[in-house]
Amino acid sequence: MRQEENAGAQESEAQEYIRKRILENINLTKTEDDVLESQVRKEVDMYYAGKYMSIGEKAFLTDRIISSIRGFGLLDTIIYDDTVTEVMINGPEEIFIEKSGRLMKMEEQFESEEKLQDIIQRIVAQAGREVNQANPIVDTRLPDGSRVNVVLPPISLKGPIVTIRKFSKEPMTVEKLIRYGSITPQIAEVLKLLVKAKYNIFICGGTGSGKTTFLNAISNFIPSDERVITIEDSAELQIANVDNLVSLETRNANTAGVGAVTIRDLIKSALRMRPDRIVVGEVRGAEALDMLQAMNTGHDGSLSTGHANSTRDMLSRLETMVLTGAEGLPLDAVRQQIASAVDIIIHLSRLRDRTRKTMEITEVVTYENGAIQLNPLYVFQEDENSTLERVAGTLKRTEHPLINDFKLKLMGYKGKI
Repeated sequence: MRQEENAGAQESEAQEYIRKRILENINLTKTEDDVLESQVRKEVDMYYAGKYMSIGEKAFLTDRIISSIRGFGLLDTIIYDDTVTEVMINGPEEIFIEKSGRLMKMEEQFESEEKLQDIIQRIVAQAGREVNQANPIVDTRLPDGSRVNVVLPPISLKGPIVTIRKFSKEPMTVEKLIRYGSITPQIAEVLKLLVKAKYNIFICGGTGSGKTTFLNAISNFIPSDERVITIEDSAELQIANVDNLVSLETRNANTAGVGAVTIRDLIKSALRMRPDRIVVGEVRGAEALDMLQAMNTGHDGSLSTGHANSTRDMLSRLETMVLTGAEGLPLDAVRQQIASAVDIIIHLSRLRDRTRKTMEITEVVTYENGAIQLNPLYVFQEDENSTLERVAGTLKRTEHPLINDFKLKLMGYKGKI
């Protein structure tokens, strides 16, 4: 055991020594990747001259050194592992990853808090953002689109905290949702009709329930000849079939506290860009009012997501969000606005066996007698194969027909949903 620890310490020492040599002798901004690799290989050969080291070990060390110079060090090996869906770093000594819906702690650690801070600064700088003691919380992304949240001390008491939501290399499709059992082919056809007919759709659920994934999938039902504006905190949506696509991303304030661009700012700007549809990655604050007004003023077919534990809870959350942006509005007016703007709410959930399921598809009917009336169209029902460890069931059609079918008729659809 001690022998292995000594070998690991010697390798870390070699890595740090060679890294410093490279940084001292090479102008990285003017050096191509293949030249850098060649130089690192030479330095490794020189360092281990007269000592035995296999070709595989040398190649591994070379990759680690290049990664520590150009990449994100230890993070690189985790990020490039396609089976890892989420990375949680709680200071330099604790790294947790999610694989196949299961959380596990990694044995590897960062060499020091300074090394972790160095990697954080590299990640943030690549996206043109900054994080420091004056601005200790930042949302950004990796070059592959993966979402990154950083929280620095003194806000965090355990050292720098980094949470990475991995970005799928392959866009989520409705076919995949069907394959995973989240929806059925029949429900996919219904969703396709609703999107094409420009129903305003809200997707809700808890953290990790698959809201953005689901939004990604159904957004590909948008006709290719429409102009679509997407608005996000950090760009994740992958809408593949729309040519006239504009993607907008928020920006944090700089160290002087100025220059912030919020989702609210972007929605207002998007309305002046002649959109056929506006897709907001997630509504979580005062921008809900602007989103609802956009839906109510001729921008039908808008799509968005929000955190909520049920379809009814999503309505309550929307009320609260609207009121944070317009405290003087009467609650009746807010509810009326929500009922006339939102057509369909889809509720997703992460269940006890860690699977993600579509729990409910509900129509928002109208506002009367002081309450928003809902009409559940599909509801998830567990079957006899369900156990404490495994959830089995399917999304079942209720006996209630779709009431507000005006948009379907306008599209020329004569059937029933």
